[in-house]
Amino acid sequence: MTGQETTPPDAVDAERARLFALLGRLLGAAPDAGLLARLRLLRGGAGELGDAYAELARAAEISAEAVEREYFNLFIGVGRGELLPYASYYLTGFLHERPLADLRGDLARLGIERAEGVPEPEDHIAFLCETFAGLIANAFAAGPEEAAPFFARHIRPWAARFCTDLEGAEAARFYRAVGRLGRLAVELEAAAADLPV
Repeated sequence: MTGQETTPPDAVDAERARLFALLGRLLGAAPDAGLLARLRLLRGGAGELGDAYAELARAAEISAEAVEREYFNLFIGVGRGELLPYASYYLTGFLHERPLADLRGDLARLGIERAEGVPEPEDHIAFLCETFAGLIANAFAAGPEEAAPFFARHIRPWAARFCTDLEGAEAARFYRAVGRLGRLAVELEAAAADLPV
């Protein structure tokens, strides 16, 4: 993704952006030893989200090699992984379908591009989380007012279902905690979007 730096978000929006950026990072590639060490330092707080952060910290007590194998089995596999983390697949049952075309149209309108060298199509859950985080954080010229429509159109219709599947995936150990954190993040965003203005 490319964009331009603009006005920083408030504290709540900064936390939302950090959460979705973290999800994007963890769902885009297996964490290395350094990231696992930082995740172990997470402290839970009150409520389900705090519990999910604490669970992720406990799950990070895993070797980088083990989590890399887990990531491969879940998302890449021999032939294919246990899960296909793409909006097109979750919404249509097929890859490279209308949801991807719609997303590419919105990304072009917003002036957001996939970074060079990224092989995954843009409807991968990691790319969507990172883009949403960037919109919340006001890191793109499009502005933070585009975050809510982006979430409603490209994340809300399927991402909680994907995260629930990740929580229950046979190969998931570390990623079970990532799935829970992702599901809660999406559910909280959806609940906030449904509040009366």
